[in-house]
Amino acid sequence: MALVFAMMSKIFFLILMMMMVVVTIVTGAKNTNNVYDPCSDTKIQKQDGFTFGIAFSSKESFFFNDTALSPCDRRLSLSTASNNPQLSLFRPKVDEISLLTINASSSSSFPDNQRGYMVAFAGRKYAARSSPTFVANSTYTITSFTMVLEFQKGTLQNFHWKRDGCASCSGKSSFVCLDKQDCAIRTSSCKDHGGSVDCSLGIQLAFSGTDKHDDVLNSWYEVANLRQYSLYGLYSNLKNSLTS
Repeated sequence: MALVFAMMSKIFFLILMMMMVVVTIVTGAKNTNNVYDPCSDTKIQKQDGFTFGIAFSSKESFFFNDTALSPCDRRLSLSTASNNPQLSLFRPKVDEISLLTINASSSSSFPDNQRGYMVAFAGRKYAARSSPTFVANSTYTITSFTMVLEFQKGTLQNFHWKRDGCASCSGKSSFVCLDKQDCAIRTSSCKDHGGSVDCSLGIQLAFSGTDKHDDVLNSWYEVANLRQYSLYGLYSNLKNSLTS
């Protein structure tokens, strides 16, 4: 019980920090969403700020009795010291394309078998979560992702990871195509493993569905139309650091 309390205290502390930091992001915009807790429910409209979390841990940590649950669910073992989870909170503006970044040094303290997967989450009664998606192990590291937040009448329904079938790194010898869907580099090339590459994580974020006024959220369609170019800079920077 103490461990669960400690985990929730950590989340509460991060929420307070975000309230001080991200309030400037939505200043000047017509924000109607004053919910900053990723484990609380809310309805959004275009230009609102929306808070959600991403938890990093072993794949097994996100399951209870073989059922995948939201990290907000206390039945998960994410609060135990052995799992040593990492939590990142974000508050992007609704229906704007965003690039979220997580510094590589933030995850360098994770054992390779425990930092390997991430799950995006938000809400409690209407709890939404992504499927656990692979990030890194001792052999490979994926540094770039695309995620879509799907809403229906302003309520979050789901998180979707979008893959490009390795089209972004086709023909680039520095990358490996994992399972014919994700571009990865060798973990030994990362700075936190003695290499020269900054393996900070980048997540391209977009929105789909409708807000609480039934206005259509269009940013995912914009990303889809420009997808072959949108992550080019990220891969180019990695390629240059590998060959320089």
